[in-house]
Amino acid sequence: MIVRPKPNLLQLFIIVRGSIIVRIFPQVLAVFLLSTLVVWAHKDRPDLVQALNGAPFSLLGIALSVFLGFRANACYDRWWEARKQWGALITVARTLSRQSALLESRQGVTDPVSRRRVIDLAIVFCHELVSHLRPGGAKSAVAGLIPDDLAESYARSRNRPEMLLRGISSDLVAANAKGQISDIQLQMLDATVQQMGAALASCERIRHTPVPFGYSLLLHRTAHLFCLLLPFGFTDLLGWATPFTSTLIAYTFFGLDALSDELEDPFGTGFNALPINSLATVIEINLREAMGETDLPADPRPVDYVLM
Repeated sequence: MIVRPKPNLLQLFIIVRGSIIVRIFPQVLAVFLLSTLVVWAHKDRPDLVQALNGAPFSLLGIALSVFLGFRANACYDRWWEARKQWGALITVARTLSRQSALLESRQGVTDPVSRRRVIDLAIVFCHELVSHLRPGGAKSAVAGLIPDDLAESYARSRNRPEMLLRGISSDLVAANAKGQISDIQLQMLDATVQQMGAALASCERIRHTPVPFGYSLLLHRTAHLFCLLLPFGFTDLLGWATPFTSTLIAYTFFGLDALSDELEDPFGTGFNALPINSLATVIEINLREAMGETDLPADPRPVDYVLM
């Protein structure tokens, strides 16, 4: 995710880092060159390159902009829903860190369930959720927090975040059986674990349910055909201004289309993806602080204006 101060008027036109122009530059350049060629050919050989009526382009442009706007809104809703789920996960993890103190509230319990063990599993859960949503994005160092009795299950699990939640739940049930926590306290802690599971399921739903392919394909094709035919509709009216006008329109349509593609995958690695690595680190810091640790991971900072 791009994190930078609000640009001034001059910076607004020269910023490249984080701009969608990097991704769509080949298409925009192609429209500019095609427009220049069409205007030159129409003026030099009007019998071979004839202009089209511009009225249909105006109507199609309005319709296309509306549908691109609909798709952009749908993709932003996915992005914002993903951010809300991670915000909820931060809240739930902090709640678990407070509630887990109940595991230390009773003395004299034989072989008590360690609060540290529950917190460590929660830390690994958050980083494994990053890897689950963004392959290759987890911190390998947290694997050392896995207890020996869960190492084999962890290694062979195909859904490690869910496996870790099962481990936490099993520990809480064991603590209840030993008299370490009461039935009511178990229900309270289990409800918190269920909320973590709900966040996991919601993120999986977003990750594995894209915007319908047919809808995206239709808009991709229409936007490209519209921008490639645009010079033929305005060469008579605008003359040598056609390449610049067509390029500006192509930048708008291609840019909105490409931006929607990035927002559609909020857990990806693009400039506009959510900084889930950083959010997982924030949760780790919060949980370690709750255990009284002082040697904490560094606060996440953007690198070259990008926070991952």
